[in-house]
Amino acid sequence: MTTPPLRSISPEVLWSADRLQIAGWTASSVVDWPGRTVLTVLLQGCPWECTYCETPELRSPMQPGVIPWRDVRAVVMRSRSGLDGVVFSGGEPTRQDGLADAMEQMREIGLPVALHTSGSYPQRLAAVLSLADRVVLEIKAPATLYKAITGVASSAHKAFASLRLALDSGVELQVRTTVDRSVLTDDDITRLRENLAIMGVRDHVVVDAVEPTVPGSA
Repeated sequence: MTTPPLRSISPEVLWSADRLQIAGWTASSVVDWPGRTVLTVLLQGCPWECTYCETPELRSPMQPGVIPWRDVRAVVMRSRSGLDGVVFSGGEPTRQDGLADAMEQMREIGLPVALHTSGSYPQRLAAVLSLADRVVLEIKAPATLYKAITGVASSAHKAFASLRLALDSGVELQVRTTVDRSVLTDDDITRLRENLAIMGVRDHVVVDAVEPTVPGSA
């Protein structure tokens, strides 16, 4: 994939990466990008309130970032020789101004970039797809059950619009479904698998949601 020049990106997303609200970063080589040693940047804020959310502390868009982008970039530069890529996750990373600039900066130093997204902002996703070497998109349920997971009526339309954009872009794509068994049945999951295959999805991973630990239950 050829890295596009900055002028090819919509002007509305050309905010400085210094604007990013960063909740933290982690080093991982197993889940976030299998087969690679990557640094994952966790961006604050998400518009949905999913029933199984494993990182509710990243949900509030009003929570300020705790790590400036310059510090994350410095870690990347120090670790450059041991990294195979950088992953932007969250929260919902496409919510934030500055994402395109941060992705561009990582590509300029020769690191592949992955984006983990719920697809909640299709237009913003479209603006940064050309900067991603890999996209992991969470499709949470069949469209008719999306609101039961996210609490937002328009969420299915946005997620499936984002999926269509990612498929049409040709980017390396994995679709993940985290199953809330209080909402989805086995038949629902089968129906979703079939619909995704018809749309052209070739890599679909299904995992069960992790039940929250109840204090004193151990």
